[in-house]
Amino acid sequence: MAVGTSSLMLGGALLLLVLSTTTEVHGGPSSRATPCSPLPQLCTSLGPWYVGPNDCVSTLCIDPSCRSAPGLPELALIATRLTVSNATVAKASLEHALALAKDGKARKVMRSCLELYTGAVPRLQWAARSVAAGRYRGVPEVLLDARYVSSKCTNLAGEGALPKENVEFSMMAYVAKAVVEWVQLFIG
Repeated sequence: MAVGTSSLMLGGALLLLVLSTTTEVHGGPSSRATPCSPLPQLCTSLGPWYVGPNDCVSTLCIDPSCRSAPGLPELALIATRLTVSNATVAKASLEHALALAKDGKARKVMRSCLELYTGAVPRLQWAARSVAAGRYRGVPEVLLDARYVSSKCTNLAGEGALPKENVEFSMMAYVAKAVVEWVQLFIG
């Protein structure tokens, strides 16, 4: 093989390498880019008058899988599961606070709140199972009722008298309701 032919072949191989690399970087046929998550579009669609995009993303992305969720149903499932988790944590936090409370009035308020959370958790579990099965009917109402658990507790106890998990739960239930309603609107 002549030196000129060898250089031409090497140059052709380099050109092929550059072209295939360029095709992959720019999303051509050989691209292995992952599909975009529907999260940014969903969170932008919910607000800003209902749930602001930043609140939506930061609340849902407590679960890191939110950024790789392939579709709206998966985001609704993440939202409802997080709501169940937050309600369970808020309930445990209230149980702990009740055990430490010395004041009779504070104990009474915490017991009342604990009853509210104890009733909400099974309904939220039902909601998460329903969303996992692709059934959305009745779920927004359960999430709305759950959101009121937090506000009822705050009304009973006063601002700042309850564990911070009570307020965090309220935000999670609010975002989950918005997400599920949006998904229900488009998925059915």
